[in-house]
Amino acid sequence: MPKPEVSEPIPAATVVLLREREGRVEVLMLRKNAAIDFGGMWVFPGGCIEEEDYNGGDDIDVAARIAAARETVEETGIKTDPDTFVWFAHWTPPPIPQKRFRTWFYAAKIVGDDAISIDGEEIHDHCWINPQQALDKQKSGEIKVVAPTWVTLYYLSRYASVEALLERFSSTPPKRYLTHFGKLESGGRAVLWHGDAGYEAWDPSIAGDRHRLVIQGDDFTFENTVEKY
Repeated sequence: MPKPEVSEPIPAATVVLLREREGRVEVLMLRKNAAIDFGGMWVFPGGCIEEEDYNGGDDIDVAARIAAARETVEETGIKTDPDTFVWFAHWTPPPIPQKRFRTWFYAAKIVGDDAISIDGEEIHDHCWINPQQALDKQKSGEIKVVAPTWVTLYYLSRYASVEALLERFSSTPPKRYLTHFGKLESGGRAVLWHGDAGYEAWDPSIAGDRHRLVIQGDDFTFENTVEKY
């Protein structure tokens, strides 16, 4: 049972929409209204899984896919087929009092040039952007992202085509991130995942294998000695 001061994670889903332009991978990103959850952050389309998304069943994967597709229409105007989504990750935040979301991450290729339609209320801006360019903009302070978004962009940036990326995601079991964190002596913090030497103790100072994101202001550094991708 969670401690009373720890919020129960809310089921949510997101879909990473991908396309190729001029020989480069691009991903659709949205900027949240500064007055709501993840305010001002750049994110992928998505949101909470609602009861209606289950369609009377109890399969969370089906519901998550439907939720991601529904939220994509609401936030961008783009219609997608949830049956084509590739599930590649699942993120659970650390046990903290603030509202938190355990989120299913999917990926899908977009064919054509559907116009993006944002509401100007929940979503205030959008762009198609190369993943490495997004990481560069985050590092320079031009955009703000949370750790799951940053790590996803990092993996996306390692592939030269959407086909290669989706093939990798399809042939690899979804990565599960149950997040721990800890403060660094430098004043920054480390977001820790399974396999990191400091993961179980929530102590980033422990020497050994690394599977973490080190955050120093706008400087994010991914350290991963436990797996290849």
